[in-house]
Amino acid sequence: MDQADRRLFLLKRLIGEQRRYRDLEIPADTDGQKRLLRSLMNVRMPMEIDGDFLSVQDEYLQKETAQKGITRLEDLKPVENGIYLWQGDITTLRCDAIVNAANSGLTGCYIPCHNCIDNCIHTWAGIQLRLECDGLMKAQGHGEETGRAKLTGAYNLPCRYILHTVGPIVSGPLTERDKRLLASCYTSCLELAEKNGIGSIAFCCISTGEFHFPNEKAAEIAVRTVRDHRERSGSDIKVIFNVFKETDYEIYRNLLGAD
Repeated sequence: MDQADRRLFLLKRLIGEQRRYRDLEIPADTDGQKRLLRSLMNVRMPMEIDGDFLSVQDEYLQKETAQKGITRLEDLKPVENGIYLWQGDITTLRCDAIVNAANSGLTGCYIPCHNCIDNCIHTWAGIQLRLECDGLMKAQGHGEETGRAKLTGAYNLPCRYILHTVGPIVSGPLTERDKRLLASCYTSCLELAEKNGIGSIAFCCISTGEFHFPNEKAAEIAVRTVRDHRERSGSDIKVIFNVFKETDYEIYRNLLGAD
């Protein structure tokens, strides 16, 4: 199978799972097929599927990610001891763990092709991630608390693990509680990573964007919390501040004194 064959196989299998999709037509163009495949994966509820599907899905996703280009931690230059700043797609970063800005349900974003990091991570990790997260939530018996973190496998991503944390949602003026909860997200991820022997972790801009935390204040909290944790604990864990937008890169660059 080439990528086109794999994509058609996956599309037909996902369409065949649901009677409501029986009249759904597969687009003839590559971009349309890719968008439909991502949409079907995004809305699929957490449930098992056979090994044939997973085998084809895994090869498809890994090849798609490889085509985007993988960035290795070893190729990055630290801006200070143990701390890095990198602008790029976190789903293409090869390090020990990346952080997902999750919602309280923890099973991902169900909006087809939504551009949030939660959707991107679940899309490129594969459907196994939603299933694992669903198992964690069922065992816990309630939604994930803001400021806490959970660890899962990364499946088809270049990293080894994903740390899922729920940041505060800002719906009005920023409060001290919002700030404490955001700092707790970073601390919880660092503590959980160290507990599991993780040597490097990439943080996204937690709670900004869809959760409306002011970007500059969020970055200040992120940098201060990481620095304080490293100094207090003597941790040698490597931390990558990952940004996607140019505005966030400039904010972090100024805070970290990066060239």
